[in-house]
Amino acid sequence: MSTTKPSTSNTGKLNSAVLHGLLRGDGAPRLLDVRTPGEFQTAHIPGAYNVPLDTLREHRAELREHLDEQVLLICRAGDRASQAQEALAEAGLPNLRVLDGGMLAWEAADYPVVRGKPRWDLERQVRLAAGSIVLVSGLAGFVLPGAHLLGTAVGAGLAAAAVTNTCAMGMVLSKLPYNRGPKTDVKTVIGALAADRSDAAAT
Repeated sequence: MSTTKPSTSNTGKLNSAVLHGLLRGDGAPRLLDVRTPGEFQTAHIPGAYNVPLDTLREHRAELREHLDEQVLLICRAGDRASQAQEALAEAGLPNLRVLDGGMLAWEAADYPVVRGKPRWDLERQVRLAAGSIVLVSGLAGFVLPGAHLLGTAVGAGLAAAAVTNTCAMGMVLSKLPYNRGPKTDVKTVIGALAADRSDAAAT
C-alpha cells in the first residue's frame, strides 16, 4: 500500500505537520510572524521573525529585497497572515504561504514553541471589549435612553469586520502598552534576514 507525502507546493497554505518536517531539515522557509510584539513574545515558533502586520505593510518594499526564498507567514489563526500575504504579493514577492490554522494549530499539535510573558491574545481581548461595551450600554439603556445604540454600533462594527476581514477594534487594542511588548525594529529584522541569507549562500 503506497503512502502520499504531504504536498509542499505553493498552494497558498502550509499545514503544521509539513512545516515541522521542513524545519527539521534543509530548505526551511523564512518564518514571518505578523502578530503584535506582545503576542509574539508570549509564544512563537523558534526561528520566526516578528514583523507586525502594520509594519510589514509599511516596509514591504524593503522586506522584499531580502525575501527571495520561500516565506511562510504566521499569525494566531491565519487571517492577519493572509492580509500580509496579499501585501507582500502586491510588492512582487513570490513563494508566499500562510501557516494553515496559525499558532492555534501549531500549538494544538504540541510542536516546539518559545514562550515568554503570558498575555491574552488579541482576538480574546476584542471579544472582552466588545462584550463589555454591549453589556454596559444595554444596562445603561434602562437609565439613559438611547445608550443601547452604542452596543448596536459595536455589533455593526463586528459585522463589518467579518465582511472585510479587518478589525478596527483589534487595531486599536494592538496599540495599547499591554500588547506592544518589545518594539519591533524593522532595521534589525532586515539586518538579520540579510545575515541569514549570506550565511545560507556561503554553506
